[in-house]
Amino acid sequence: MPQRSSTFNPHDPVTLQRMQSARSIHSEIMGCQLRKKKVLELLPPFGAGKDYPPQPPDIETYIVEFDGADDPMHPQNWTVRKKLRVMTVLGFATFVVAWGSSIFSPAIFVISEVFHISTVTAILAISLYVLGFASGPLVWGPLSELYGRRPPTLISTFTSAVFHMGVARSDDLASIMICRFFAGFFGASCLAVVPASFADIFGNKTRGMAIAIFATCVFIGPLIAPVVGGFIVTSYLGWRWTAYLTSIMGFSSFALVVYFMDETYPPQVLVEKAQFLRRETDNWCILARQEQSKFELSDLLEHNISRPLKMLFTEPILFLITLYTAFIYGILYLLLEAYPIIFYEGYGMAFQISELPYLGVVVGQIFGGAMVVAFEPMTYKRIVANGGRPIPEIRLIPTMIGSMLFTIGMFWLTWSGAYHRHVHWIVPTISGIFTGMGLISIFLSALNYIVESYLMFAASAVAANTFLRSGFGAGFPLFAGAMFKNLGVQWAGTLIGCIALILVPVPVLFYLYGKRLRTMSNYAPT
Repeated sequence: MPQRSSTFNPHDPVTLQRMQSARSIHSEIMGCQLRKKKVLELLPPFGAGKDYPPQPPDIETYIVEFDGADDPMHPQNWTVRKKLRVMTVLGFATFVVAWGSSIFSPAIFVISEVFHISTVTAILAISLYVLGFASGPLVWGPLSELYGRRPPTLISTFTSAVFHMGVARSDDLASIMICRFFAGFFGASCLAVVPASFADIFGNKTRGMAIAIFATCVFIGPLIAPVVGGFIVTSYLGWRWTAYLTSIMGFSSFALVVYFMDETYPPQVLVEKAQFLRRETDNWCILARQEQSKFELSDLLEHNISRPLKMLFTEPILFLITLYTAFIYGILYLLLEAYPIIFYEGYGMAFQISELPYLGVVVGQIFGGAMVVAFEPMTYKRIVANGGRPIPEIRLIPTMIGSMLFTIGMFWLTWSGAYHRHVHWIVPTISGIFTGMGLISIFLSALNYIVESYLMFAASAVAANTFLRSGFGAGFPLFAGAMFKNLGVQWAGTLIGCIALILVPVPVLFYLYGKRLRTMSNYAPT
């Protein structure tokens, strides 16, 4: 069979780095080998009186690799068109998952009346969905490092859409709550796998912009959804159509993944290459490094499924930056309860109209995303000057700016929104621009920092981050209403603003001492 000429250069730094990464991933992710003695005892006779054939003389000879830094099979060498296609599909899938978390919030008051429950109990429908975000990535992240990014994405988009349909068709409260949780659990795959996929296909020059698109989908979805949901709930369609619409969007994203998403995880791409070569050459000794490993369920749980939690509580970098982003993410979902109190109860707006001020935060997030992207040329120059190796701490400069903007936005929103008789509604609405810029720049820069700190273990690192921040996102809405009503809008906002002010130095400390912390890491390449 004809073959194209090789472009492999054994001295190319990119090639050497990729080969070394593949070996380290294999030893860490797939290192849970069965005992050979035990395996040999279980082997059946070869059959027909035949002896077992001899092993290949050197197994390394038969292991497929990428053919140099410019191998077109490597995801980072795909055409721009192919990268944009995959990025669009994954971005939409992530948007749908984030959308589903909050489109149900306008239905809370209707649910509490229909099922004769308190508003706090009805808010559990939001909290349980976000709680699914916390638990799901612990499974989906490590599985994507075993079997590739595509299978978890396929399973999650389809199953999440099924459970959204279950919400729409449920006639009792328990079914709604259970379906909401599992819709979040399965949908959470996108929150852990998509940023890792972007890290797979985008290099140092464009990775920051790709992660910006992911973060925008994560944050804009929960803020646009209540606006749409408010008009759906008050229309003839009713609250069930908030779930029907999300289910339709979910099935659409599943179809897009089926037809337009290719595998992005380099070790799994090599598995597909080995499978192709075995079929075409009839040489069944050819294999990928990822195919070498044999593991039991107990090994899988110990070495892979538990990795995100292990990383979260043993990696100082990951734990501290995750704690910071968890607070910010919790505020995002707290705003879903704070805005109706300010604009619906305070300013007396019609219910569906009271959701429109969220658009101020959306505008701020667009500005914040643009600000982060504007730092990309400077970041890339620093990376080139560093020999092409990422400098994660450079990503934190927008976080320093965002932490101050977020603090200003929270004080502005609550102190202007508390005096609705004297302050026009546009004033607290404009504060959303500062809040939105702060939210997105903090989250986006921190996510870039995590991905570039851990690279090939990015899925597990992001899963750990998603676990903790989703726990905050699930808990904050439960006490938001009581806090704003008991303390008053201005003093509740002051409490949040003061905590945010205390956290302003956090990115500065990471910028100064992050490199030293990374040298102590077992997972972060230095």
